[in-house]
Amino acid sequence: MNKLSKPLIGFLATLLLALPGLAQAATTRPVFDHLTTGYELTGQHRVVPCESCHVDAVFKGTPRECVACHSPGSRIRSTSKPATHVVSSENCGQCHSTSAYVPAAHFDHNEVLGSCASCHNGVQAGGMPPGHVPTTLNCDACHRTTGWKPAQFDHSSVMPGTCIQCHDGVSATGKNPRHISSTNACDACHSTTAWTPALRVDHAEVLGTCTSCHNGTTAIGKSATHIQTTLDCDSCHTTTTWLGARFDHAGVAPGTCVQCHDGVRATGKSNQHISSTNNCDACHTTTAWTPALRVDHAEVLGSCSGCHNGTKATGKPANHIPTTEQCDNCHMTSAWLPARFTHNGVAPGTCAQCHDGVRSTGKTPTHIATTASCDACHSTTAWLPAQFSHANVAPGTCAQCHDGVSATGKTPTHITTTASCDACHTTVAWIPAQFSHASVAPGTCFQCHNGVNATGKNPQHIKTTNACDACHNTTTWKPAVRVDHAEVLGTCMSCHNGTKATGKPLKHLPTNLDCDSCHVTTAWLPARFDHTGVAPGTCAQCHDGVRATGKTPTHIVTTASCDACHSTIAWLPAQFSHANVAPGTCSQCHNGTSATGKPGGHWLTTLECDACHRTAAWTPVTHRHLSPDYPGDHRGPPPCTACHANRDAATWTSPAYRPSCAGCHANDYRPADRHTSLSVDRDCGRCHRVNGGGFGG
Repeated sequence: MNKLSKPLIGFLATLLLALPGLAQAATTRPVFDHLTTGYELTGQHRVVPCESCHVDAVFKGTPRECVACHSPGSRIRSTSKPATHVVSSENCGQCHSTSAYVPAAHFDHNEVLGSCASCHNGVQAGGMPPGHVPTTLNCDACHRTTGWKPAQFDHSSVMPGTCIQCHDGVSATGKNPRHISSTNACDACHSTTAWTPALRVDHAEVLGTCTSCHNGTTAIGKSATHIQTTLDCDSCHTTTTWLGARFDHAGVAPGTCVQCHDGVRATGKSNQHISSTNNCDACHTTTAWTPALRVDHAEVLGSCSGCHNGTKATGKPANHIPTTEQCDNCHMTSAWLPARFTHNGVAPGTCAQCHDGVRSTGKTPTHIATTASCDACHSTTAWLPAQFSHANVAPGTCAQCHDGVSATGKTPTHITTTASCDACHTTVAWIPAQFSHASVAPGTCFQCHNGVNATGKNPQHIKTTNACDACHNTTTWKPAVRVDHAEVLGTCMSCHNGTKATGKPLKHLPTNLDCDSCHVTTAWLPARFDHTGVAPGTCAQCHDGVRATGKTPTHIVTTASCDACHSTIAWLPAQFSHANVAPGTCSQCHNGTSATGKPGGHWLTTLECDACHRTAAWTPVTHRHLSPDYPGDHRGPPPCTACHANRDAATWTSPAYRPSCAGCHANDYRPADRHTSLSVDRDCGRCHRVNGGGFGG
């Protein structure tokens, strides 16, 4: 120390004092915008020291490709592919990001070298499961690079009838032991997409006879009730369905049915069958025994009564005309009725010779007393309807016959009258009777309808004047055409008391006013209460829940008068004036108690209702974003759900860039833009401006 010169000691002291500053200057990196070089530092590249890439301070010629740094033996030492890495191209950026190698941002199968099995071998990546179809095909022959399932094998190039070349039980699933004996043309029955259900059974591919399958074991066989036959199934049945089975009778000679239908080879006649020839097809069809189309009486053996005896076939009814004649003398062989007895040879006026009540039907006990011949009124084909000709009857002489003895007369309840029958009734029928009121003076109904001459008012009739035609018409009492309230005596309640006429319902407003104060005389509803004279703000004097309907239990709590919101015509729709409501105070009423509040699925927010909603209606909603992460004019086409997938939480398509513009728009650039040579910047707003339709230049 003593040997050091004073100048040297001074220099060292100065150097020691300057060392902290020199160290700080050495570690401080100058501010440099790397984007100006055309290569943006993103992810982990932002924190890497400059000299890691720019070795020996050489900037020009620094490589930009990932493999130039991330490979063994490179001048720039950095992490390289591990030994277990998938055999792939050197385009690292296709799968990895600058943020981290693991996990890879995505896996691009286009960059993989070699076959699928080079990775999907059960070691590097998942391989074939134990239950996989045995095959030497590469994975992508059936599977996609986006997912194993669903796997699609393209059968379009497979030659028809060659399924067995793969589906042999070794290369792919083959026939099971219980499969029908058939050729190996699988696609004749099965589809190329699924074994089961089989689309069809192509019987052309089935080996052996029908019964080799349809034996009740392999496939459905004959039922217990099947016709006894040794014929093969397809003699009668089709290959598509058992039913309906059709036996072709086309080649069967007419009249030879019994050669098969003898009760042995095929069903024959039952024990109850009508005695007939064996020409089955004379009555039955070749498709079904029953119902028989007809009974060909030419084939029937014996007389009519041999069958029509009440046992084998319908016989005479109990009320049949006593006769020993054969049935077919009057009846046809096709139907009993109508029966035809020919009266052509009967002399007029001689009906009673047969129709005497013994041989044939005669007059009934209630028959009109007459000596006229039957055919004077009745026809030779039927008793009824009988026609009596009144053509020669003199007008006004009806009572000479219709006296209750010779013919029907007046009933006990008949209107008291001395008029002749034909004044109201026709000569064809009593009813309907027509009384001509044409000449009756209006308002004079009571002169006849007094309860003596004609029907009058009943005891329950409304108290009115006697102008019957004011309410009733001249053809019938009921229904009354109308109720002319001008003819009603007394007040409304004298009738509308719930006894004589409909009164107040149980839910009617309590009032002692007369009905016509609110109702009209033509109909109860609609009822109109005139609120014209009601002073504004006095609604509650009536609408108190006693005299008239008041507030419901769920009504908004308010001291305002009813007419502040409601009209005097109807409660709903109600109009509430929000004009005097202070902004930002909506929730004081709209809290879910006093008034409707936020629904269960509402966005999570502390904003007041009027920040988004209008006072006139909830919808449409206008939301004003106040967040600095939502810059510019975004009021264009995108709906709220384009960003807000879960209530109030926005979904970032590129979370690494949130909350900058690139968090949503990292992949929105067009290939033709400068972005093909530049990496994506976080803040799109450095170059772009936001407008209503998207990003502008």
